[in-house]
Amino acid sequence: MRNTVIRPRRCAARTLALVLAAVVVVGTGSAASAHGRPPAPAPTPVTRAALDPALVSGRGAAVGFLEQEAEKAVTTGTVIGPDRTAYTLPAEASGRSAVRLQPGQHVEFTLPRAANALTVRYSIPDSATGGGITAPLDVTVNGSGKRTMTLTSQYSWLYNQYPFSNDPNAGLLHPDWWITECACVPAATTPTPTITTPFRPMHFYDEQRLLLGRTYPAGAKVRLTAPKGTNAAWTVIDLLDSEVVGAPHVRLKAANVLLFGADPFGRKDSANAFDKAIAYAQKKDLPVYVPPGVYQVNRHIIVDDVTIEGAGSWYTIIKGREMALPTPAPDGSVHTGVGFYGKDAAVGGSSNVHLSGFAIQGDVRERIDTDQVNGIGGALSDSTIDGLYIQHTKVGVWVDGPMDNLVVKNSYFVDQIADGLNFHTGVTNSVASNNFVRNTGDDGLAMWAEKTTNSGNRFENNTVQTPTLANGIAIYGGHDTTLVGNLVADPIREGSGIQVGSRFGAEPFTGSLWITDNTTVRAGTYELNWNIGLGAIWFYALQGDIEADIQVVGDHFLDSTYNAIMVVADWPVKDLYSVTNIHFKDIRVDGTGTSVLSARAAGSATFENVDARNVGAVGINNCGAFTFPPTGSEWSSVDLGGNDGGGTTGPWFAPWQLPNTITCDDRPPVVAPPAPSPW
Repeated sequence: MRNTVIRPRRCAARTLALVLAAVVVVGTGSAASAHGRPPAPAPTPVTRAALDPALVSGRGAAVGFLEQEAEKAVTTGTVIGPDRTAYTLPAEASGRSAVRLQPGQHVEFTLPRAANALTVRYSIPDSATGGGITAPLDVTVNGSGKRTMTLTSQYSWLYNQYPFSNDPNAGLLHPDWWITECACVPAATTPTPTITTPFRPMHFYDEQRLLLGRTYPAGAKVRLTAPKGTNAAWTVIDLLDSEVVGAPHVRLKAANVLLFGADPFGRKDSANAFDKAIAYAQKKDLPVYVPPGVYQVNRHIIVDDVTIEGAGSWYTIIKGREMALPTPAPDGSVHTGVGFYGKDAAVGGSSNVHLSGFAIQGDVRERIDTDQVNGIGGALSDSTIDGLYIQHTKVGVWVDGPMDNLVVKNSYFVDQIADGLNFHTGVTNSVASNNFVRNTGDDGLAMWAEKTTNSGNRFENNTVQTPTLANGIAIYGGHDTTLVGNLVADPIREGSGIQVGSRFGAEPFTGSLWITDNTTVRAGTYELNWNIGLGAIWFYALQGDIEADIQVVGDHFLDSTYNAIMVVADWPVKDLYSVTNIHFKDIRVDGTGTSVLSARAAGSATFENVDARNVGAVGINNCGAFTFPPTGSEWSSVDLGGNDGGGTTGPWFAPWQLPNTITCDDRPPVVAPPAPSPW
């Protein structure tokens, strides 16, 4: 690991000087009046999850930026995709398409509204031996003011089987595992199959933010150019987010970390200064304030009964290197890194912690499940996390209960090696609301009731895009859980949009589970290990029955690659476990590659006002538990009325299929649906 000195941008240093003078002057610039001028050029289309925003209105996070897809912009490069095949660059792109630039080529976006800040999502090649490279990207607005971003693939490009490798040339990590590529267990196969390398490349993308120094008007043209001298053989641009970032937040009556020796230029480690500021703030009943700057912190900051405020996540950046521990910690960690941690639940946890307005940027490049290298961790009761931007940690927020009443809101979790957020073990009455999650290496948002149940938790109005593994949102056990108003787009493999799973040692589902007014887009993925298509929402009985009162109401499943809905029990337990007591109501299904419902378990569900169109296969693919008794399938679909529409094979909920006609086609052919449209 290089011992790199982390330096702030000049703009952060200038803002810091103003804060120290207790005077804040923000030069955002302004556009001249457009009176008498020709109208501004038409902007590059604005999308949400690569869709017309009207199709997902009211769902997902309300964010300050506008998303524009590169494939909809003007370019001298090449559009790649669409393609949903795992291990390809288009599959991991938002909307499953992007633009590939050769040196000297560009892509140009026309701003839809005024902006002084940009986020670029991109990919560049790995080095031949792994570990990544850096490469320039030139940014101009209206042909002038060139700035050069330094892109990196040091946090991208994983390979191989779980838990993955940074080495593109490595052999199989688990030759004793069955793999789809040879439909065999390599170590038990004669002759031993040849496995090409790099094996299963993934996690291609990263993102970077840029403050422009002034505000440009709607209609300004932002050009991203891969310069002719770049060392990157290609540069892929996925999308551009643009926004107006306001003035830095200032808190004068506070324990300012600068007064305790914190270095805003990132030249020395500021962890001890943060500890001193926190201790002083607790003693004097003050908040801690972290002014604009880049602060090097290479270990956990333990927080309890304290408020820590930054100047805003664009201005206050807390950044650290991953550090090897001299001996493993009691929890199994072999590294530490930047993070804010509540005390362990075993010693009572922490409470009354309020974190807001800063970025946490880690240095995690490999997945080691025992490592505590998360942005936020520990146990945090009666606490809030508000307006953070967390990047390059293992998990953005991973909390371990028992704990109660945590609110996580208005935050961004991007480019994580594992989950975006996980409520793990005994988390109760907690909420994740209005968060934006992109490019996680595991579940975007999860509740995992391992050993101790979770209860009364909510995920509401969050956006999850492009998880490279597993699910957009996953619920593993728990009592009285609610998912409402979320938007999930483009899961890649071994998971899908929303999962309800009896697995990973989770406590049973009890009470009610409400899954209400959510939208999935381009979900219903291919399951690599089973060689079948999943559902955009899927219920998985692996370690026990799923029999809580589950209400799926008002949800929209758009452009599902395979099925909209799936219920499944793994083959070894198909005769042991079932999925019952699910109720689907007021559902819209617009486009499935295969079926509306794939039933691969015993059990039943009711359906009321479930409308479907552009369905590619039989509406209900009923395999039940695969014993095919003469009395019909072990799965029953109960018609409560109003189930309309269909596709290539006729009505999706045809009377002849009900309640338990066997219609089993283990791997039906995929009929790609048209793009979603207004209902």
